[in-house]
Amino acid sequence: MNNTLGTIIGFTFKNKVKTKSFLITTLVLAIIITIGMNVPYLIKQFSGGDDGKAKQIGLLYGSQQETAVELEKFAAASGNKDYAFVKYEGSTEDQLKKDVKDGKLEGYLKFEEDPADKAFPKVAYAGEGDISQGLNTYLQGALQNVKTTMITKDSLTAEQIAALNKPVSLSSLNISDDAKANAGGDTEKNNNQKIMNYIIVYFLMILFFTSNMMTGNMIAAEVTAEKSSRIMEILITSVSPLNQMFGKIIGIFLVGITQIAVFGAVIAANVMLPNNVGMLKEFHLSLADINLSVLIYGLLFYIFGYFLFAVLYAAVGSIVSRTEELGQAVMPITMLGLITFYIGIFSINTPGSMLIKITSFIPFTAPTSMLVRIGMGEVPVWQILISLALLIVAILVFGWLSAKIYRTGVLMYGKRPSLKELRKAMKAYKI
Repeated sequence: MNNTLGTIIGFTFKNKVKTKSFLITTLVLAIIITIGMNVPYLIKQFSGGDDGKAKQIGLLYGSQQETAVELEKFAAASGNKDYAFVKYEGSTEDQLKKDVKDGKLEGYLKFEEDPADKAFPKVAYAGEGDISQGLNTYLQGALQNVKTTMITKDSLTAEQIAALNKPVSLSSLNISDDAKANAGGDTEKNNNQKIMNYIIVYFLMILFFTSNMMTGNMIAAEVTAEKSSRIMEILITSVSPLNQMFGKIIGIFLVGITQIAVFGAVIAANVMLPNNVGMLKEFHLSLADINLSVLIYGLLFYIFGYFLFAVLYAAVGSIVSRTEELGQAVMPITMLGLITFYIGIFSINTPGSMLIKITSFIPFTAPTSMLVRIGMGEVPVWQILISLALLIVAILVFGWLSAKIYRTGVLMYGKRPSLKELRKAMKAYKI
């Protein structure tokens, strides 16, 4: 029996890996991953920001010379290398418009007296196209800082003004029992681990959803294709339904793992590129901040979640006689997968909600819900083990039920059998 299972696994794996669709899909997705991971660097290259020069913002200040001087002081003190202010003394607005069109300026600020506010002028930004979010944030911060300086300069010292403009630091304190056990650690390292946990959780949820949909449909299509070609009638007489079904499931699972390993190698190679290493350092992150427990638990829930959905896809594929009907037949499982994915994604910032706690113990939703709780919150180990145990029990129960449906369904042709017909036929066969 074991030799038969191994033969089916090996045949399914080799047959799928050698197909053109697998090779082309893997290559295309690897290219997309590479491009996606290097988008910031590519944007910087094509936007002309690779020469290291700051983007010039013109100042048409008119009678507001003091405001222009203070803006220059702010730019020098802030240390921001992306933008720089350039004063246009005595110039007309036409000259600045020309410089913007010629590419000498990114845009310019125009100052006018505000009758409603004598303390600070009205400011308008002019440039080609809409203002970018980054520039808008920088200009608002600079103008707010300058306004505070100009209003309070006669009553406050330079140190007091600097203290007034300094952002308020707000830290959070976790007073849960699990947090007390981990108290005394490096705060910066803990914050970095939280960021890496967020990345891992987000990545694993997307991986679970995409691979679940791809391999699940592949399993169902494989079973339906064999059934429609009548090969199944020969196979079912020499191989037990359990071996046949799980052989296909494990074989296609190995196909998915192979594809994931290729993507993992592509991601690792891209992370090691100088531009991406520099970006990680810029955010004070490193691969050493990865929490291994989150990664290990995440992979366990991913694998068990895969097998739970896979047995359902195999069962549905066995009761469909034509591949044209397969899409409609697997729709309920696809919707269940979507619900699982959306619960995890939309709850990633609220890992302590009642919804995520309840769904973390439901086998179909546990792969994403418990992953969110582990990675983004605090969860006792006994709850993780209970969730894993329930998931394994669900795999055994639905695996046995799916094998019964599989054994019955692969020999039923024509229209899709009803539940009553399936139940009657299932009683005639023992697994």
